[in-house]
Amino acid sequence: MNNPSSPIGVFDSGMGGISVLQQLLRVLPHEDMLYFGDGANAPYGTKPTAVIRDLTERAAEHLLARGAKAIVLACNTATSAAAAALRERYPDLPVIGLEPALKPAALSAAYPTVVVMATPLTLKEEKFAALTRRFADKCRIIALPAPGLVPLVEAGRMGTDDARTYIEALFAPYRDEGIDCVVLGCTHFPFMKRDLRAVLGHTVRFYDGAEGAARQTRVLLDRAGLLNPKEIPGTICFENSDETRLPLMERLLQYEID
Repeated sequence: MNNPSSPIGVFDSGMGGISVLQQLLRVLPHEDMLYFGDGANAPYGTKPTAVIRDLTERAAEHLLARGAKAIVLACNTATSAAAAALRERYPDLPVIGLEPALKPAALSAAYPTVVVMATPLTLKEEKFAALTRRFADKCRIIALPAPGLVPLVEAGRMGTDDARTYIEALFAPYRDEGIDCVVLGCTHFPFMKRDLRAVLGHTVRFYDGAEGAARQTRVLLDRAGLLNPKEIPGTICFENSDETRLPLMERLLQYEID
């Protein structure tokens, strides 16, 4: 856990966290990455908090047993449910989480209308309630649960009629709301950005927390003296509790997010 040459453990309930992995590879190109997706138990966003916390803690134990020097919770839902517990349990371990990127969206214009898309659990947690209270005077916030996007990404169905139909129905009640920004509050959602843009138009701005999480990972590793000193590109190892999903994980890593 204190070896700079050890890998960074990256965890998601399935494959959405690969959008965060892409940013980690850009910010930390010399680091080895060990990605674990819990496809056998996905999706997490509709499960009780206690169940998600238990699953996340077990995933962290697995990554630590494999030698991870840090844990990136590349999942907003897992972050909401378990980040605090993991930091308490492993006080010397860098634990990086995700939260909806509401701040940059809220400050992007004078009182913009901001839709926060996320899983039902993320939107009902106190962490999100505190975030909305913090920026309530800066923007109009519409919380929009979008659990149906997760299985579409998990099935690799970006760019399909099913995806567009779901998104159109999801946003139908808000057609006349003058949406300025959409916060992608689930790491699966960036893979649907092209579909979202096709439905919402090109004037809507999108925000997600992946780049910020990657930068924070670098800061915490540097602070702990854990940056890998090697100058060659790092390796990537994919694992999934449902091994049938491994080929799609490789495909998503190469998927160019709009």
